[in-house]
Amino acid sequence: MRGWWQELVGLVLPVDCAGCGAPRAVLCDACREALCGRAARRVWPEPVPPGLPAVYAAVAYADEARSVLLAHKERGVLRLAGPLGTALASGVRAAVGGSGAWLGAGAGGGAGPLVGLGRGAGADGGVSRMWGRDADEAGGVGVGVAGGTRESRRLVLVPVPSARCAVAARGHDPSRRIAQAAAGELRRAGWPAVVCAVLRQRRPVADQTGLGARQRLDNLAGALEVAAGGERLLTAGPVLLVDDLMTTGASLVEAVRAVAAVGGRVAGAAVVAAPARAFGVSAK
Repeated sequence: MRGWWQELVGLVLPVDCAGCGAPRAVLCDACREALCGRAARRVWPEPVPPGLPAVYAAVAYADEARSVLLAHKERGVLRLAGPLGTALASGVRAAVGGSGAWLGAGAGGGAGPLVGLGRGAGADGGVSRMWGRDADEAGGVGVGVAGGTRESRRLVLVPVPSARCAVAARGHDPSRRIAQAAAGELRRAGWPAVVCAVLRQRRPVADQTGLGARQRLDNLAGALEVAAGGERLLTAGPVLLVDDLMTTGASLVEAVRAVAAVGGRVAGAAVVAAPARAFGVSAK
């Protein structure tokens, strides 16, 4: 209810650009271009934690991008989920194009990577019609699939969950909402993407603010699990982790462990933003 109220208030009252403060624009053209107009790149935290998958980010977590992410996450400006989803979709495309794990059965049984699937990939003339409801709309577990063998063509996006107390305080789950927007963006471009929100926190964790890289790893170790019924979705083929922000990579490492614990395989990760230093020289 809080989320719906925030949406209604934003529609009725004048708002300023979440990025630069320009009047009467939820997101001005210049800030939208800064957020969505660049190709995503591979990023590395420092230090790189063991078990971190290849991560691709659309923008540096600074200036307008930082303001937009905070406005969506902390102030509940839900209309920002659309442009943030567009930025995340850029990271997804880069992650899929940069991972050999999407070859073979995980890409529909063909010889090429999933990135090569176009609108004509399905027998019905378009991959956008190959799927029923988004997995997230079915409660995070059920996926509507139009045909048995077509299920292997999925691009499965698994959002890293926020702490339950944080979701309750904010009135929405930012990562899940952005993942849904990204999946919609990808499907409109002919990519058969679904959101499988099957990761859950199995125990409380401390606030990560102020914790170092090692402390964050220890804080999150063993904190996530796969919801009952989610195993079959994570073992049908490689999955891609998605989140709004990567800082130390500890959340992604724990998500990889949780997926692997049920026999799943993480092929990579995509985020909207990462620290500016993460876009520097590649890890040695």
